[in-house]
Amino acid sequence: MIKKDFDAVKFSRQIRDKISNDIADMDYKQIKEYFANRRKKERILPSH
Repeated sequence: MIKKDFDAVKFSRQIRDKISNDIADMDYKQIKEYFANRRKKERILPSH
Protein backbone atom coordinates (compact mmCIF):
# COMPACT_ATOMS: atom_id res chain seq x y z
CA MET A 1 0.00 0.00 0.00
CA ILE A 2 1.27 3.46 -0.92
CA LYS A 3 1.19 6.20 1.73
CA LYS A 4 0.23 9.54 0.24
CA ASP A 5 1.79 12.67 1.70
CA PHE A 6 -0.73 14.92 -0.03
CA ASP A 7 -4.45 14.34 -0.43
CA ALA A 8 -5.58 16.47 -3.41
CA VAL A 9 -9.30 15.85 -2.82
CA LYS A 10 -9.09 16.87 0.84
CA PHE A 11 -7.07 19.96 -0.10
CA SER A 12 -9.55 20.96 -2.83
CA ARG A 13 -12.45 20.62 -0.43
CA GLN A 14 -10.68 22.72 2.21
CA ILE A 15 -10.06 25.51 -0.29
CA ARG A 16 -13.62 25.33 -1.65
CA ASP A 17 -15.09 25.49 1.86
CA LYS A 18 -12.86 28.44 2.84
CA ILE A 19 -13.84 30.40 -0.27
CA SER A 20 -17.52 29.62 0.28
CA ASN A 21 -17.33 30.91 3.85
CA ASP A 22 -15.35 34.00 2.81
CA ILE A 23 -17.80 35.08 0.10
CA ALA A 24 -21.07 33.98 1.72
CA ASP A 25 -22.25 37.49 2.64
CA MET A 26 -20.68 39.41 -0.24
CA ASP A 27 -22.41 41.05 -3.18
CA TYR A 28 -21.25 40.61 -6.79
CA LYS A 29 -18.80 43.51 -6.71
CA GLN A 30 -17.19 42.31 -3.47
CA ILE A 31 -16.87 38.76 -4.82
CA LYS A 32 -15.23 40.08 -7.97
CA GLU A 33 -12.70 42.05 -5.86
CA TYR A 34 -12.11 39.03 -3.62
CA PHE A 35 -11.04 36.87 -6.57
CA ALA A 36 -8.99 39.68 -8.13
CA ASN A 37 -7.06 40.00 -4.86
CA ARG A 38 -6.62 36.23 -4.55
CA ARG A 39 -4.95 36.09 -7.96
CA LYS A 40 -2.39 38.66 -6.83
CA LYS A 41 -1.26 36.54 -3.88
CA GLU A 42 1.34 33.82 -4.05
CA ARG A 43 0.31 30.30 -4.90
CA ILE A 44 -1.66 28.29 -2.36
CA LEU A 45 0.22 25.65 -0.40
CA PRO A 46 -1.50 22.78 1.40
CA SER A 47 -1.74 22.76 5.18
CA HIS A 48 -0.65 19.56 6.89
